[in-house]
Amino acid sequence: MVTQQPSPSRRVATSDDIEVSTYLEIAKEKEGQGSERKDETQRVAEGIVIIDFGSQYSHLIARRVRELKVYSEVVPHDSTWQEVEPINPRGVILSGGPASVYDKGAPLAPSWVYEKKTPVLGICYGMQVLAHQLGGKVVPGLKREYGHAVLHQNISGSPVFEGLETSIPVWMSHGDQIQELPPGFRALAYTDNSPIAVMGSDGKMFGLQFHPEVAHTPQGKSILENFLYRICGCSGTWTPDSFVTNAIQRIREQVGQGRVICALSGGVDSAVTATLIQRAVGDQLTCIFVNNGLLRREEAERVQRTFHGNLNMDLIYVDASERFLARLEGIIDPEEKRKAIGEVFIRVFEDAAAELSDADFLAQGTLYPDVIESKTSESGAAAKIKTHHNVGGLPKDMKLKLVEPLRYLFKDEIRGVGEALGLPEEIVYRQPFPGPGLAIRVLGEVTPEKLEILRACDWIVIDEIKGANLYHNLWQTFAVLTDARSVGVMGDYRTYGYVVAIRAVSSDDAMTADWARLPYDVLARISSRIVNEVPQVNRVVYDITSKPPGTIEWE
Repeated sequence: MVTQQPSPSRRVATSDDIEVSTYLEIAKEKEGQGSERKDETQRVAEGIVIIDFGSQYSHLIARRVRELKVYSEVVPHDSTWQEVEPINPRGVILSGGPASVYDKGAPLAPSWVYEKKTPVLGICYGMQVLAHQLGGKVVPGLKREYGHAVLHQNISGSPVFEGLETSIPVWMSHGDQIQELPPGFRALAYTDNSPIAVMGSDGKMFGLQFHPEVAHTPQGKSILENFLYRICGCSGTWTPDSFVTNAIQRIREQVGQGRVICALSGGVDSAVTATLIQRAVGDQLTCIFVNNGLLRREEAERVQRTFHGNLNMDLIYVDASERFLARLEGIIDPEEKRKAIGEVFIRVFEDAAAELSDADFLAQGTLYPDVIESKTSESGAAAKIKTHHNVGGLPKDMKLKLVEPLRYLFKDEIRGVGEALGLPEEIVYRQPFPGPGLAIRVLGEVTPEKLEILRACDWIVIDEIKGANLYHNLWQTFAVLTDARSVGVMGDYRTYGYVVAIRAVSSDDAMTADWARLPYDVLARISSRIVNEVPQVNRVVYDITSKPPGTIEWE
């Protein structure tokens, strides 16, 4: 509980003609110190910049905005205007966060947010940032406000509430509250615990103490839609077809006459990446499929058939399984596994590029959740969850330049692009398979024996899920070979076998997930088949952990 008195806020003239305060001057001096963004940053006709203050919901804001056909991107709170200008911001959203604005060193918005005079929407902590920086006063609340609340409008006619009832349910999650409004602002709505739950100015700046991006605020998407279209003047041009057109143009600009090799895994991410590049630069693309020895049963053969038959791509097959397994020998830490696999992947591709003699670029199907969870310079205040092999696992001295056209897309958006490209359904709706493969589903040291046990279990799981017509209803389904052993009895004999865990989850974007309520008869068939068909296993358990607190993969 914060007990100190809030520090005095610095005031500015008005919300319509903002004077640069002492803070803004300091922030402006620091803007050149922000982290560099990727060269292939999206260049779009219109976009919304989401300033991330460390909220667990920041990615949800981006998803909701994109669902409304407006491109959005989450950036660190110290991003400079030069870094976000390619997004062509029509508006700015300030995310929530765990800090208090009056604390020493609390993250605040950069000066350009106010100087550019684009519409601004502050959410929870973001609202408090607006109030604090523009001359209002934020103090610790007498009572915290978490969970459901009822919001009541006290001024009608605000564009942010267009088409909504005067009282609506919302989701709150805050301990501080605004005591004094900044000059030029007025209170637009309240709850029982927050006298100023919504504020707004004629300068198109608004603050919401609640979270419109979560499902627990039923009309939240309508509020965001009002901000995008009525306040920011967006036209809704962000569609899979528009992405395809823009991505092809960006790839041509980046690659020029260079040669690209593409890391092809067989999943939708790399398939969409390869198809975009093929359409952009044609025969300047060579795809490489690496068998790392960590694939599922018959996967190497199936991938080659699919891509030769459906996409007619120049595909080179490299069997590097011994190289990967040798590198993983003795490693038990999940982070070290991922980094080791990422490094070997790059070295394999560099060797392949050397044989092609003229390769300049490496294309891979990196997507937005990989970037967010790996805590790169682009994921700002977010905590690192795990290092994805294709992001944080890349060696610093790699020679090839990266082409990552999907770096800022969520999985469901990539599937939409795949459909727009006309890719076959078996590719577009294939369940995700991790880049490090079965290595992160074998707990402890990875050995050839353990991999064969897991392949047999995984084959049974997928076979039963498909047989029950559940495959396309689930985000991911797989088996995990734990490092635990348990005593059992089979045929009147004592056994001491491995424990296998079954994991099945439902999700929209892999950032959050819920464990799937599989029918008992399906679970029973999976368990029975595994213990009868895989002699090294004598116990099967089902993982009923959601994300958070767990992640989808065990490692």
